[in-house]
Amino acid sequence: MTMSFKIFQNIVLLFLVGCGNVDNSNLDITSNKKNKMKLDETFILSINEVFDSIKIHNRDKIIYETKKNDSQSIHIELDKFRLGKNNIKVISYYKNNIKSKDINFIILNDQTPVLYTYKIINTYPHKINAYTQGLEFNEGYLYESTGKYGKSKLKKVILKTGDSFKEVSLSNKYFAEGLTIIDDKIIQLTWKENIGLIYDLNTLELIDDFQYNKSKEGWGLCNNKNKIFKSDGTENIWILDSITFEEIDNFQVYTNKGKVNGLNELEWVNGKIYANRYGFNGVAIINPDNGAVDGVIDLSGLREKVLRHDNLDVLNGIAYNKVSKTLFVTGKMWNKIFEIEILKK
Repeated sequence: MTMSFKIFQNIVLLFLVGCGNVDNSNLDITSNKKNKMKLDETFILSINEVFDSIKIHNRDKIIYETKKNDSQSIHIELDKFRLGKNNIKVISYYKNNIKSKDINFIILNDQTPVLYTYKIINTYPHKINAYTQGLEFNEGYLYESTGKYGKSKLKKVILKTGDSFKEVSLSNKYFAEGLTIIDDKIIQLTWKENIGLIYDLNTLELIDDFQYNKSKEGWGLCNNKNKIFKSDGTENIWILDSITFEEIDNFQVYTNKGKVNGLNELEWVNGKIYANRYGFNGVAIINPDNGAVDGVIDLSGLREKVLRHDNLDVLNGIAYNKVSKTLFVTGKMWNKIFEIEILKK
């Protein structure tokens, strides 16, 4: 750690806690910390030195505060934490001195994902040359984003025929990715260009764009009308402001075993995020409050029901029909779209 960075840390710490002398030596703490802990566990800290008060921060918020005469054993329930990599900063105040210590650990879900299967309700045609990146159902039409440099498109598709009612081609510099519809606008991602494109829902006219800034790449999108959720091919899901499209927060997706990376196309379904995982024949059902995988839909067998050809690629594309409460699913270069009902195994 450089001297300038140490000074910067001290300034930040003083800003958080007020005036005092910052002691860079570690606060003497023992705990029951393991590298990986479960959501239903209790994190126990013991402060092994005199203090006037203690504050504990997580994600820039004070989650615990205690005073001099309180117990030196601190119990922190993890059930309100987000899953994945976590950090807590313990800050001790004694007279005019301030000590702090950072503690890092990973939180796993405490529940095994519920397993689901499917029943095919209908089958519809799908353009075999469509490299599907995003799919959404709105007022009887499918809206589809297709990728590849020089071939990327945004399409309004007639469900029963698979033909485009209207479509626009992207600039050759863009590789189109996921899309979502919000406030009479279509938001479409690009892969490595760090640019999101904004279209008028009715005309498909490009009206604006925005930059990602924080996330790695553009993969999938969905929204709950108030927030937009974005995947970038890792275990992270980014939360975007629905008006400015600024990335304002993110969370990590974990099961009871570990992280779930390769998150791709997204769909918002009854308060949960449904996510394709790139290269897998399934969909993860994700709790957006903490990143827990509540369930997994096994879609094995669908790929075997489409026309075999040299360019046939992976499952990708989820769209929810709110009226029938069914899902439309397809894949890259698949000649069919399947309407399915989700069933518990």
